[in-house]
Amino acid sequence: MKVAIGNDHAGTEYKFEIVKKLKSNGFEVINFGTDTTDSMDYPDTIHQVAKAVENNEAAVGIILCGSGNGANMVANHHQKIRSALCWNEEIVALARQHNDANILSIPARFVSLDQALKFVDIFLATAFEGGRHQKRIDKIPVK
Repeated sequence: MKVAIGNDHAGTEYKFEIVKKLKSNGFEVINFGTDTTDSMDYPDTIHQVAKAVENNEAAVGIILCGSGNGANMVANHHQKIRSALCWNEEIVALARQHNDANILSIPARFVSLDQALKFVDIFLATAFEGGRHQKRIDKIPVK
């Protein structure tokens, strides 16, 4: 499975650890994020992640910025994207089970590295339940 990842300067440290974990678990990673902590504009990398997921170049995406909000907003401007800003394990699971989220947005300044790594595990291991949730997903317009 291919996973696209993108981050701004606030998410660089976590991104390195997430990429290491993904690769050690056999995932192919497409890194669109910055590899430095020099200030940069998160849309420059997040648009690339969303496009990769939108165009089926990656199955899912993981995005990181300080609050997770800006990255999440950028990703959700793309068609076929359901990006979820997650701050605890239950929210991550529900984002996959009920919302069929295909991008996980992590607020790097508000969760620990251990939490972020656990979120990634949950996100990748949890399936969409479909059923009554599918009709809700169908109501999200795709142009």
